[in-house]
Amino acid sequence: MDLPQKSRMRDIFSRTAVSSSVIAALLLSGCAPESTPSQPSSQEAAESSNLLVTVDDFNAPNLNSNWQLNHAQAELVTDQSQASNRQLAITLQAATHKEAGFSWLPPQPQDWSGEANRALYMGIANPQSRSVHIFGQVRDANGGVHTRSIAIPAQSNSRYYIELQGQDLAVESGIRSNPPSWPSDDVAFIWRWGQKQLDLSQISEVRFWVQGIAGDRQLLIDDVELLLTPKADPDYLVAIIDRYGQNAKREFDGKIHSDEQLVELGKAERAALRTTPLAGRSRFGGWADGPQLKATGYFRTEKVDGKWALVDPDGHLFFSTGIANVRLANTSTITGYDFDRSSITDAQGVTPEDSLGLNPVPPSIRHTRYESSAIRSQMFQWLPSYDDPLGNHFGYRRSVHSGAVEKGETYSFYRANLERKYGESSPESFMDDWREVTVNRMLDWGFTSFGNWIDPSFYQLNKIPYFANGWIIGDFKTVSSGNDYWSPLPDPFDPLFAERAKATIEVVAAEVQNNPWCVGVFIDNEKSWGAMGSVDSQFGVVINTLARAAEESPTKAEFVKLMQAKYQTIEQLNDSWQINLASWDEFAGGVELNQFNAAQEQDFSLMLEHYASAYFAVVADTLDDYLPNHMYMGVRFADWGMTPEIRRAAAKHVDVMSYNYYKEVLHPDHWTFLDELDMPSIIGEFHMGGMDAGVFNPGLVHAWSQHDRGQMFVDYMHTVIDNPYFVGAHWFQYTDSPVSGRAYDGENYNVGFVSVTDTPYKPLVDAARAVNESLYQRRFGELK
Repeated sequence: MDLPQKSRMRDIFSRTAVSSSVIAALLLSGCAPESTPSQPSSQEAAESSNLLVTVDDFNAPNLNSNWQLNHAQAELVTDQSQASNRQLAITLQAATHKEAGFSWLPPQPQDWSGEANRALYMGIANPQSRSVHIFGQVRDANGGVHTRSIAIPAQSNSRYYIELQGQDLAVESGIRSNPPSWPSDDVAFIWRWGQKQLDLSQISEVRFWVQGIAGDRQLLIDDVELLLTPKADPDYLVAIIDRYGQNAKREFDGKIHSDEQLVELGKAERAALRTTPLAGRSRFGGWADGPQLKATGYFRTEKVDGKWALVDPDGHLFFSTGIANVRLANTSTITGYDFDRSSITDAQGVTPEDSLGLNPVPPSIRHTRYESSAIRSQMFQWLPSYDDPLGNHFGYRRSVHSGAVEKGETYSFYRANLERKYGESSPESFMDDWREVTVNRMLDWGFTSFGNWIDPSFYQLNKIPYFANGWIIGDFKTVSSGNDYWSPLPDPFDPLFAERAKATIEVVAAEVQNNPWCVGVFIDNEKSWGAMGSVDSQFGVVINTLARAAEESPTKAEFVKLMQAKYQTIEQLNDSWQINLASWDEFAGGVELNQFNAAQEQDFSLMLEHYASAYFAVVADTLDDYLPNHMYMGVRFADWGMTPEIRRAAAKHVDVMSYNYYKEVLHPDHWTFLDELDMPSIIGEFHMGGMDAGVFNPGLVHAWSQHDRGQMFVDYMHTVIDNPYFVGAHWFQYTDSPVSGRAYDGENYNVGFVSVTDTPYKPLVDAARAVNESLYQRRFGELK
């Protein structure tokens, strides 16, 4: 353990599993605990300045009895630097558990409400040599959750806060996480999900946890308090983006201040990049120094010495490391302006608008431009006119997933910076330079391929392998899992779904042109198939579909057939499910279910797998028709959106299972199902983001710095390379999100290998190069 030497007081409690009861009181000898936090009088509050409620300060003679542990140990310790101060030392047992944490659980909901703005503050020290990405969540008695997270730097001691009531929580800015609304040395937990405005009169839990990390972690918690917050800066969202799309109010390493600086950096980098694969690699990036296997002229899979592997077209072992989303489609941000909507037609075809690029408005309606959101328009210190040389980087979004506006004008600062950096000898010639530099970066950084969502203009360059992709969209019928985060699920029994699958895959096949440099094809992404945790969440597709009429839901009609084949009579179904239906017609008309027995759950599982098998069969059969030489890479399951039934269904039809997994490492506690499936598998997305690059939100997995990002990349990739089932992993994404939030949903993450100015993050690049250079020796070094 890295805990500094401290004068230890008595050991208070130690648990390694979830406790069903509240942990024993933190007692001082001869003192009884208080069961609830004290609410100071108005006079006491005034005397203690901004203090509203002391949740726990660990120094009071009477301590609260409201702490509960989940795979953690805790004890009171005396601060070595301040002998009069006590802290709660928490050891999170994350090495053996995919989730570990601790909670404050009062015996009855607490009233933290009031007119003034407020936040939950606490001291957090990290005495260890690694940062800790920790989640914080406040719950109310109505089921509302307010979730944030933060990276606690190594060997640090700071004050942190979770804003619970204030100006920022009432603002929809179109940014996933805004900059702090007041200046402070204290550190804000960063918004993640849930309800921004809880019922503060009924606070039922404050919870902290880590998930999917590489080993045990220790934290020291001090003075947990509800405090009044400083007055917000009314202009905290004004003029925050400079002419290069960077944070205008903060200096950081790599910040660009002039076009000349941008050009010179680009020239220097370009001259230093290698243009061929690393030594010992085949032309496709495979392990040329390894064993020679059967060459088929296309990529395939094979189990070699107990490990799944990809094999390149020339018969060399291949492991896919690469970067996803190498395209300009997601680099635009909403400007806060709009146009006369009557002259704007909807996007058509097989590609979602989010993947179409700029998609600008017709020049004939530019004169109708108006300000649609002052919050958005005032963020920018500079936007060009349409007549400006950089005015060709405006676009338009006809709809958004979430944000300050439902539609509107966009601008791509990244695209504009490419034009500044590389110049324009002919219309959009900077895009040719971008493609050349991007491919050479991949080779120089040691990556063996691209990941998913690669601009098709790379497909025929024949310099680095890639994965093609497509979305099946259209007016086919849908079903719901009850989540539907990105969109409802398709109904694969609707004949129109097969027609739309054919339309999409025809386009993909025309783009790929049977090119052997294409490893395989991903279709769709992160669909809400269901989630483990409850019957409702796991079998939501089935439960929600059973409530519908068979005449309007082809999947429901299929479920009716399945149950009729199993039970023959409605009486048999009634007896098994403990329900009372008059006929199969009543069952077909729709049945609402909210209580479930074991027989129902067994049938739900049957129906869910049958539904998913139909989806994967349609896609697999269509790919076989149009791209018979290329592997079906699956749908890139999100860890929050898959169940055993869905995985089993996919495994029957795909060539490679794919998962998007945003954690610090592949924690073995999560991946026990791999043995059951025994399928080659690939990570479609992962990332880590830092706090020191001028971006307001690190991303889904928080590092504290660019150096920290690099170390976390190494840790993650080693767990993938060392796992016998995985054949690759792809980082998401090539560029940082726009600092002001991407147009589709406001993501504003520091998750790029390059910044908005196309400047590489050297610590991350160095880490990737080190991993990639030793890739094949680590994975297959014992083979001859």
